[in-house]
Amino acid sequence: MIRFPWLKQNSEDEELRKFLKNILGCKPKNISIYRLSLIHRSRSHKDTKGHKLNNERLEYLGDTVLSTIVGEYLFRKYPHKGEGFLTEMRSKMVSRVTLNKLSTKIGLSDLIEYSRGGLGEGQFVSMDGNAFEALVGALYLDRGYIFTYKALTKKLFSTYMDLDELENMAWNYKGKLIAWGQKNRKPVSFETLSVEEINHRKHYTVQVCIAGKPMEQAVNYSIKSAEQLAAEKVYTKVLSGEYSQEEQQANTKSNE
Repeated sequence: MIRFPWLKQNSEDEELRKFLKNILGCKPKNISIYRLSLIHRSRSHKDTKGHKLNNERLEYLGDTVLSTIVGEYLFRKYPHKGEGFLTEMRSKMVSRVTLNKLSTKIGLSDLIEYSRGGLGEGQFVSMDGNAFEALVGALYLDRGYIFTYKALTKKLFSTYMDLDELENMAWNYKGKLIAWGQKNRKPVSFETLSVEEINHRKHYTVQVCIAGKPMEQAVNYSIKSAEQLAAEKVYTKVLSGEYSQEEQQANTKSNE
């Protein structure tokens, strides 16, 4: 069992335990890992060796676990739908827009530990969705895949996600980003960086560039879906103003 002794128990643990029980039907074996999943990097703790601790590693793990669970869930729910439909639905379910909304609906957003000081507003645009992925990572480490699958599909997806709405949701971040680029005279391009075959399936890595500058990458089973995921990441930065901040910083450095 993974433990974090430097994250001492506090009065908020009881609130977190109630949340996990009510929303996920989970009685945590290791409450500290769930607390870690809610620590945004703006409020990073330090362990006994001085290493920064926040939810980013759990977010990385949760992203992988969530994608697998959603993939299996859709495979079982739609036995007669083709790969294209399943891939697009999975992309919609794990998108930052969807996960941000889900985090707010279940009350997870209220439990996140963060600080507004020292970071630009763009750093918080995906905070809620990222924390949800980190929570999934924590649940997986604490209770395993089968429990996590059941908790998400039976407790969350069926109650807090409208799959019919997602199915009909416009899914064209690529088009939105290209339109923004045309309006602002900043050419947007997509480049397929690599194609890998893993377990007899091709994985495409796609990169988005703005005015020739590499921005974000994404991996998926089709080029189209990978482009949409990468475009969503960049478009989120554009809406939040984070892209403008990065551009200003780059211009400042080039002029020094």
